[in-house]
Amino acid sequence: MSRFAKVSLIVLLSLPIMLATLWLLAAPLALGQSDIPLSQPIQGVLATNNNDLYTYPTDFTQGIMPKTVHSHNDYWRPKPFYSALSNGVISVEADVWLYNGTLYVGHEQSALTHARTFDSLYVQPILSVLEKQNPSSPFVTAPTKNGVFDTDAGQTLYLWVDVKTDGPSTWPYVVRALEPLRAGGWLTKYNGTGITNGTVTVIGTGNTPRAQVESLNERDYFFDGPLSTLNGTANTNITQFLSPIASTSFKASFGWPRDGKLNETALAKLRGQIASASARGIGTRYWETPNWPIGNRNAIWRLLYNEGATLINADDLAGIANFWDGDL
Repeated sequence: MSRFAKVSLIVLLSLPIMLATLWLLAAPLALGQSDIPLSQPIQGVLATNNNDLYTYPTDFTQGIMPKTVHSHNDYWRPKPFYSALSNGVISVEADVWLYNGTLYVGHEQSALTHARTFDSLYVQPILSVLEKQNPSSPFVTAPTKNGVFDTDAGQTLYLWVDVKTDGPSTWPYVVRALEPLRAGGWLTKYNGTGITNGTVTVIGTGNTPRAQVESLNERDYFFDGPLSTLNGTANTNITQFLSPIASTSFKASFGWPRDGKLNETALAKLRGQIASASARGIGTRYWETPNWPIGNRNAIWRLLYNEGATLINADDLAGIANFWDGDL
């Protein structure tokens, strides 16, 4: 037998094995079961009986586990909001600039485009996901209010609006831009005496005018508390009803320690800030944390998590998602 014939025979004999292997790899994906391997007989049955029994109504975020992470400068992501959502991030941030009555999103003015608005990148996508998570059903007697995560329907999504242009003139446009979410009843509200939790909690930061938030007895947005000066005279009346979360620059407060550790004085300061906020029912977030070296970055993430920071600020979502999964 010629060498060519031998090779052809080997390939021919191997073909059934190759096809079977390909089926084992591809079938779970085709059946929407990429995480749980199924036996070949079961796969065969499902392949011929793939009906509504195996279609989950709210599967848009199926299997995504929420993580107490804040997507810093979220608009830099390949897919703003959606990139964070796919990594289980519960908090996103958008820098907004007011021009001619429209809120544009970007880090710098030179990065703004007509297409990338607060409405197109955040309000409408969030609204779309909420509608997917709350489909019409004959089994409910009233509209449901599930959040964006199917694995934890009660988890609110923190939407931070970092106002870059003049605060007093820009903030009314932010309030107006939230109307689609407001009309759907999705927003966390303050009624003058308490809070009604919603699926989306809006927090104004940057140039957001505190007075335009604090002065209202009824509102569906909040103010980013100044964590580093929370005990100052001007801030003694800040409560969770105004600021569900307070933040400050990690770098300004503690520098960027090269070994990923804080000395005793700095650690006591960190614990004091978190404890003071917690005593008022206020959560905490530290921005401007180290991004490099990676080991140093991870050490600070671990430190903040262990010390009780509510949200861990991150620029590298894939990095913190993997870190969260197996390195704490």
